[in-house]
Amino acid sequence: MTVTNDNAALCSTDIRRRFDNAADHFDEADFVHGVTRDGLLSRIQPMSVEANIVVDLGSATGSAVRLLEKRFRGARVVAVDLSHRMLGKLQRKRSWFSKIAAVQGDARALPFADASVDVIFANMLLPWIDDPAAAFTETARVLRPDGLFAFATLGPDSLLELRDAWRAVDEGVHVKQFADMHDIGDALIRAGLRDPVLDVDRLTVSYRDSDALFRDITATGARNSLQQRARGLAGRRRFGALADALFGSSKNGGAALSFELIYGHCWGGTSRGTADGVPIDATNIPLRRR
Repeated sequence: MTVTNDNAALCSTDIRRRFDNAADHFDEADFVHGVTRDGLLSRIQPMSVEANIVVDLGSATGSAVRLLEKRFRGARVVAVDLSHRMLGKLQRKRSWFSKIAAVQGDARALPFADASVDVIFANMLLPWIDDPAAAFTETARVLRPDGLFAFATLGPDSLLELRDAWRAVDEGVHVKQFADMHDIGDALIRAGLRDPVLDVDRLTVSYRDSDALFRDITATGARNSLQQRARGLAGRRRFGALADALFGSSKNGGAALSFELIYGHCWGGTSRGTADGVPIDATNIPLRRR
């Protein structure tokens, strides 16, 4: 059993470009990301973990890095993201005395040495990876024995309203099918990680009109990056039909999107696999000064 499906293949080049373009406005519209960040931090707060190196994997503009510095006092926090411009926004948030470092990288090929990281924090990274098992294998490789991997992601009941609305417009693939919680747990164990614990929460986000919805989708870089998507612009007519399908049946003109939020954590164990490239020891990453 794997956590991939025929409709999950993503184009990493498109993802990087869209997150680069979204960097300027991401903080204005990342409230789902903020909910899961706070939920994940609250879940790891009671855990007893000694950490020297903490990696915020898929850090975006770095909204979690200072909170991770506070949670793991004395640790160096390394922000890793696919988008160079997202990391640029993080650099402008850093204080002079911060121990935060920034590294551009892919979760499926982490630029860290084996067993060199104590904590990996991955908030809403997995929805942007078509094969989470590859990221889990890399996590198992770089995580020290008994190190902590904590993550939040979306479950298959997310964005059902948007998926159904697109089906009323055409037969194309517009919304990714997210991995099931049980498949994620199986993949974590196969990667060599230990004792996974997962739980589910629900979130509903209401929109007054289609303009607000599409604006948030664009601002967070969440436009369709599936390889199977139709190429070319969707066009005003098709977006109008989508808006009618989403908002037309509502008495007050609004619409709501549902999110299935999966939170999980597990522990480092036996590494399986090695990433390509030249690994570096996370303790030797130099700090960037403004």
